Amino acid sequence: MGINKIKIILVFNLNSMNCFRSFIYLIGVFLLVQCNKSAGAEEVHYDTTQQQQKADTVQKDTVVKKEIKYHAFVVKNKNKDFNALEKKYSQEELHAILAINRLDYKNKWRADTLVVPDVLEKDFTVYSPFPKNVSAARNIQKLAMFSYAIHAYALYENGNLIKWGPTSMGKKATPTKMGLTFTNWKKEIAISTVNSDWKLRWNFNLYNYLGIGWHQYDLPGHHASHSCVRLLEEDAYFMYNWADEWILNKKGTVALAKGTPVIIFGPPVFNKKPWLQLIKSPHANDYTEAEINHEIQPFLPEILKQQNIKRQYLEHAP
Repeated sequence: MGINKIKIILVFNLNSMNCFRSFIYLIGVFLLVQCNKSAGAEEVHYDTTQQQQKADTVQKDTVVKKEIKYHAFVVKNKNKDFNALEKKYSQEELHAILAINRLDYKNKWRADTLVVPDVLEKDFTVYSPFPKNVSAARNIQKLAMFSYAIHAYALYENGNLIKWGPTSMGKKATPTKMGLTFTNWKKEIAISTVNSDWKLRWNFNLYNYLGIGWHQYDLPGHHASHSCVRLLEEDAYFMYNWADEWILNKKGTVALAKGTPVIIFGPPVFNKKPWLQLIKSPHANDYTEAEINHEIQPFLPEILKQQNIKRQYLEHAP
């Protein structure tokens, strides 16, 4: 009996030790697995973030500007053909078509060929020949640019395009002065200095002593003005409220701060309709950012100087 008891105790002790070792082993394995899981979880989380960042980068890099194609609408019978256009397109769509062709509704009859987008978008900026972002203008609060070459204007705020549209500038005999200028005074209805019968709506003066400004007037599809810059009614109204007037002293004899900077650049194109090139090449009239930067750079120091003068005046104005 004593020997059997000893055997049983030894077996029990051995089994207990084995169970203990097994228990310790299982705990070690469990901890190791958990550590590996934790390490793996962190690694997977990091990789997921990296992959998402790469995906976002690829998505941004592969975003392509919507391609706009154009076709020609040849006007043979003006009454019949324009009636057909008005039935086919809404008033807003027809307005956009005419604007692309540098025409207002009153002067639509002047067209013998219209450039028509294959798809008409509500956002008119999709047809813009100007870049949407211009790095040279990122520190300029407001900037208006007029292209003599493509008969169009662009408005930028801190380098971002907010609006563009058609213009008719000075004809060959009376060209619009090019270079840098600033908006001065404005008047809802001004009387032309050339002909007192001409009422210039939403007039904003650009050259005080020359009497040149931007305003609403006929857009006939070519440069036709007597040095002023003609605009569509709604564009002239928008810009009338968008641009800033100069700031004068109490007597109105001294300019304390200039208005919004305006750059008018060329070369002038008088006898061609550049937008007709869009039929063959949708980007024929487009300016690159580098080209617009090139037009801004020579005037940038003066623009920023005048902007700073205005800011300081407004900060300390009584």
